[in-house]
Amino acid sequence: MNYMKGIKSIVLLAIFSIGMAACEKKPDPATTPTPTPTPTTGNGEVGFEFANMAGGSELVFNTGSYTNAAGETFTVSKFNYYITNIKLKKADGSEYAEPESYHLVEGDVAASRHFHIKNVTKGTYTSASFMIGVDEPRNTSGAQTGALDPAKGMFWSWTTGYIMAKLEGTSPAATTTDKKFVHHIGGFNGANSSLRTVTITFPQPMEVSSAKELSIKLKADVLKWFAPGNVTIAANSTLMGVNTTSKTVADNYANMFSISSIVLE
Repeated sequence: MNYMKGIKSIVLLAIFSIGMAACEKKPDPATTPTPTPTPTTGNGEVGFEFANMAGGSELVFNTGSYTNAAGETFTVSKFNYYITNIKLKKADGSEYAEPESYHLVEGDVAASRHFHIKNVTKGTYTSASFMIGVDEPRNTSGAQTGALDPAKGMFWSWTTGYIMAKLEGTSPAATTTDKKFVHHIGGFNGANSSLRTVTITFPQPMEVSSAKELSIKLKADVLKWFAPGNVTIAANSTLMGVNTTSKTVADNYANMFSISSIVLE
């Protein structure tokens, strides 16, 4: 008898459990909240584009004639400069620094005048900064590739390093027999270093995200190379090496960049 009572108890317990499960309220799909998905990075892209200018006009290589602050007329055959160590500053003061940030803008090579930085940390940014020239570590790091390849014609030696910016052309004021002038500006340390950092403050805070690209378009005015008239072609038809005059030129061209537009595209 006890054995039969035990079986009945087990059966009754099973029936009770099934009934309780059936009575449980099933979730209503219409009211059940959707689980929040794990957020993705949402990082964005920032594009830089440089337009070479002579005052308010587009710089025309070889044929355009321009007048510098000293009243000297000249044409331009080459206008190259390094844009490196790009940083983007957020509204909260933190910064995004582009890895391996070395770009050579070759004035007469259209493809070199624009580039894109991918996977920029999302957020609100208020300014961008960059160096004109190549920092000291890369000047002393041995053979380089890409924009820093010596084959680009922007390198002297491991002692004197890279040419940070280069301007070549012709001018009646030049003292050379062929009336050509050559300015190769270098120097990465010491009192005559030509490294300069430029900061571009945005007109308004700009949001970087995966939704749109932040497009930064800048103008580079070749006339600033000579402004405010403290560097002349007549006195410096051939300017190379690291010296006080090259330092003065670097001070001048640090002011050649201005905003054309900063928009989300």
